Amino acid sequence: MADVEQNAAGNGSDAVNGTAGRFVSSAEGIALAYGSLLLMALLPIFFGALKSVGCSKSKIFSQEYINLLLSMYFFVLGVLALSHTMSPFMCRVFPANVPNKQYQLLFTQGSGESKEEIVNYEFDTKDLICLGISSVVGVWYVLKKHWIANNLFGLAFALNGVELLHLNNVSTGCILLGGLFVYDVFWVFGTNVMVTVAKSFEAPIKLVFPQDLLEKGLDARNFAMLGLGDIVIPGIFIALLLRFDVSLKKNTRTYFYTSFLAYIFGLGLTIFIMHTFKHAQPALLYLVPACVGFPVLLALFKGELTEMFSYESSDEVLPHTPRLTHFPTVSGSPASLANSMQSFGLLTPRSRRHTPSDIYEESLPEEASSKEGVTESDKDK
Repeated sequence: MADVEQNAAGNGSDAVNGTAGRFVSSAEGIALAYGSLLLMALLPIFFGALKSVGCSKSKIFSQEYINLLLSMYFFVLGVLALSHTMSPFMCRVFPANVPNKQYQLLFTQGSGESKEEIVNYEFDTKDLICLGISSVVGVWYVLKKHWIANNLFGLAFALNGVELLHLNNVSTGCILLGGLFVYDVFWVFGTNVMVTVAKSFEAPIKLVFPQDLLEKGLDARNFAMLGLGDIVIPGIFIALLLRFDVSLKKNTRTYFYTSFLAYIFGLGLTIFIMHTFKHAQPALLYLVPACVGFPVLLALFKGELTEMFSYESSDEVLPHTPRLTHFPTVSGSPASLANSMQSFGLLTPRSRRHTPSDIYEESLPEEASSKEGVTESDKDK
């Protein structure tokens, strides 16, 4: 819950000069706002609790409809995730003699000067092929719920999760893993909710593999399973340690390999105990101490513990990533805008596209074209 302060708009001259006065809410207005929030919070709790008494006597949605809803939801997400995962591989195997056409999906709102872009997505032939293959896998999963299709989607989700979800520092990662450590242990050992959800919901939220594959082949039904959270949560912490290795600029990946081997050890220990005691195990019970403990002990041994916990991932800038430190003043045609972006390092000559306005500008006399774009005084700023 947070207070949001707003400045009242003054008269026209005050708004232009940026001297609008700050509006101070009255005591009555503040009391009305807080009272309204309290009332809106109480209403759904009170009436929802009353209605839950009647709803508990009858099922609103059966498990079949819930599974159908989840299947359609994960169908869309799975197709997109799998397509994104296949894209780098497709770039390598795509035949060079096949034309790779460029496409653009543009959706705008309004017209004229008030036109605003809502969706502007560029893709090519390779992306369409990846999307088509992923759609076939999606239809296979929806119709058959086969474990191979489930695993293809699950691996795509896990890979994209580790790639796109970033922790900013080691302290945050330790707090996150510690909290989920307690959460996982409670819901597996304290109740049967976690195991029931994993077995009941037909959605690619887990990786499965049949234990009777050698006897029954692809039609096997006795599965061992691993939740995607047991992959993604430790995975984003391991990825953070890899970025920390890169920041040290020692051309080594010591912390990454240590945490990666620790994950293998923790997961192997989980499987061993689960097989020995014939009971579902919270994987984070073994993964969190291993993935956090081994790198921390290594940093303590190397005298880099303070440096590890003071590392901020958000400070890292990827190689060849342009950074704009001040804004250019640009006027003129779209071609002059491209020239000014190039002068500030935002557009390289190789990546610049040849547009009709380029042809028009190149046909102008040298004096006329030099009047557009960034002035020398702008470059010196």
